[in-house]
Amino acid sequence: MKQELSFQTLCLSSLSKVFADQSPADAPFHRASALLGETFAFQIAYTANQMLKQVRVHVESSLSAPVTVRSIGLSPSEMCCYPDHDDNVLRTTPGLYPDPLYPLEDGSVTVMAGQWRSVWVDIELIGSINPGQYPVKLRFESKEGEHLGEETFELEIIAAELPKPRLIHTEWFHTDCLATYYKVDIFSEEHWQLIEKYIDTAVKHGMNMILTPLFTPPLDTEIGGERPTVQLVDVEVTGEGDRYAFGFTKLKRWVELCLSKGAAYIEFSHLFTQWGAKHAPKIIANVNGEACRIFGWDTDASGDAYRNFLKQFLPELKLVIKQLGIEERSYFHISDEPTTDHLESYLHASNIIHEHLSEYPIIDALSEIAFYEKGIVKRPIPGNNHIEDFLQAQVPDLWTYYCCVQYKHVSNRFFNMPSARNRVLGLQLYKFDIRGFLHWGYNFWYSQCSIKKLNPFLVTDALHAFPSGDSFLVYPGEDGPVESIRLEVLYEAQQDLRALELLEQFIGKERTIALLEEGLEQPLTFSEYPHSKEWMLSIREKINRAIAEHAVK
Repeated sequence: MKQELSFQTLCLSSLSKVFADQSPADAPFHRASALLGETFAFQIAYTANQMLKQVRVHVESSLSAPVTVRSIGLSPSEMCCYPDHDDNVLRTTPGLYPDPLYPLEDGSVTVMAGQWRSVWVDIELIGSINPGQYPVKLRFESKEGEHLGEETFELEIIAAELPKPRLIHTEWFHTDCLATYYKVDIFSEEHWQLIEKYIDTAVKHGMNMILTPLFTPPLDTEIGGERPTVQLVDVEVTGEGDRYAFGFTKLKRWVELCLSKGAAYIEFSHLFTQWGAKHAPKIIANVNGEACRIFGWDTDASGDAYRNFLKQFLPELKLVIKQLGIEERSYFHISDEPTTDHLESYLHASNIIHEHLSEYPIIDALSEIAFYEKGIVKRPIPGNNHIEDFLQAQVPDLWTYYCCVQYKHVSNRFFNMPSARNRVLGLQLYKFDIRGFLHWGYNFWYSQCSIKKLNPFLVTDALHAFPSGDSFLVYPGEDGPVESIRLEVLYEAQQDLRALELLEQFIGKERTIALLEEGLEQPLTFSEYPHSKEWMLSIREKINRAIAEHAVK
């Protein structure tokens, strides 16, 4: 006897994670509000007792805004967390985790028998949209046209627009990973086209600062090893070997591309090696007509040779920055993640850079406040698990970051973490007036220390090095980036931040924080915050209601 078809749907918020082998335990989510200028998202989960191919998904809405439906795919994770993880996680086992967002093929999905899956629905509230209530209906039909199920979401559009972002946000852009994965020549036209697509996606998701490889960035590179050469500045050795000529054509093209896509800031790559500033980055030069490496791991950063190089290079770079009109948009790095063991070498490198770039902001990720207290670093970027000391020291224009090390109590975005833990970051950045946010992995598709190239659809933990979700936010699609739910939720966090900034314009900072913390047992910090998605969703609704109340006056 043929089994009777059973098809189920469930409307959920963007903060749910739907696992294939588990019925969603979250309550249905059918209504919310949003501001003009933001992208609002929700999900429809579905399952059936039979396998169904080419189930068509139809959208019905009178809303004059783009509505995009994507299928949430599954990514494998062998290393989803460290053994001593905290309790604010969804799972601790290897397996398949919901993450990549795929365009629907022919507007349809495949329903796997007995599995739960979901679609992600984006509503981009741009253009001329009248405030009011708008139902958005999604219908599921078999390829024969049979009605299988439907869900309706009610979205209220509030008559207020998100302000422009004040936060500076960078997720490090790994230019070499694009060339390696897509097998194109570095800075070929094919490579430039990919660079453009990935920058475009980054900027559209709130990343308004782009890591710019003056020379191959000395980041996550095995000591003595090399990453593929992605050097925007051409160098030629002239004269007796201690004179240099520089070409900036590729750098100018890069900057102009970033600005054309809406990036507001240029983040020039580190001028000394990671973990101590003891060596120069890899620098390739034309020597008597041949491309040769003239600096690298064998270069003493404190030696005369590299100091002489920088003495010639940095003044010319400053002229280019002025020509491009980006004096107020340019940021520099010395070395990533130094510790107190590196105070001496970092200080020496810092002195060299400040001889030439003292008028520019120089930022570095580090978590030991001694660098700031000794005046070595004026713009430190501490991890969000070490930020309290820097807040107490009242560091001006403070930034923060997280990576694989920040996995206890604080916000982060690993596969196995609830999305509310990703999104709460926006509230924290607002309360503490954080100027910028940095993360090292927009598209790092190598193993740790860049030793092996990887397929990020198959290996998501940098080859058992970092918990899945740390090293990249986008996947390499056939002709451009495949986005992730972690990327979208991180952007929601930034929209929450901007909504709070808008509310502050009406009622002031003190009252805005009071509203944010209303009903909490203790004040919001980077390590203390409600963990539930229900609270996260309710606080955004409370912010929207307060904005609506004051915007119409």
